[in-house]
Amino acid sequence: MERPPGMMQLLKKSSVLIFIIVLFHAVGYVGFALPATRNLFEDIVPFHLLLMLGIIVLSHREVDNRFWSFYLIIYFAGYVAEWIGVHTGALFGYYAYGSTLGVKVLNIPLMIGVNWFLLVYSTGVLMQRAKLKNRWLRIVYGALLMMVLDVLIEPVAIQFDYWHWRFDAIPVYNYVCWFFVSMFMLFVFENFGFKKQSWVGPALLITQLVFFAALNIYPL
Repeated sequence: MERPPGMMQLLKKSSVLIFIIVLFHAVGYVGFALPATRNLFEDIVPFHLLLMLGIIVLSHREVDNRFWSFYLIIYFAGYVAEWIGVHTGALFGYYAYGSTLGVKVLNIPLMIGVNWFLLVYSTGVLMQRAKLKNRWLRIVYGALLMMVLDVLIEPVAIQFDYWHWRFDAIPVYNYVCWFFVSMFMLFVFENFGFKKQSWVGPALLITQLVFFAALNIYPL
């Protein structure tokens, strides 16, 4: 069956955006892994996150007030969760942010809200496309996937000065909190009821899984 012109344009647009995601993560992997370029690539992490945010915005169908409302809710929920964690240890445990994520307000990087949005949106869209009819299964499986990603992120984050744990050990409590915070945010995603989105968001999540797994297993 011949696809309508509008559908073809969407597919081409999605393909280009996915290519950019994969390309920049591949370059980032080499940049992080090589000592000669490591400091430079640590410095541009905030710009990388902003680029990924722009890609997600471009890929989303109907970027309207509902989309931006969702973005703001997740951004501030993520920022507040991290503030509670850093200043009280009640969430995630006792840790402090380094310089890699950029400018901080109240000791929390402004980019952390962007990062939470990217993860939640990408996971939410992947679960949306997974053909799971029960939304609670989508929420739980999505939260488990985000927790797996955090397991991969943590050693890399410590090595590249994203953040550091007070006692030089990653507490199991961190992963428990990640799971429940992720569940809450994915519940918010579900309640916004976005139309079925393209594969760009899931491609970002899968690329990040591969990226952090590669830095753990093959650090060059």
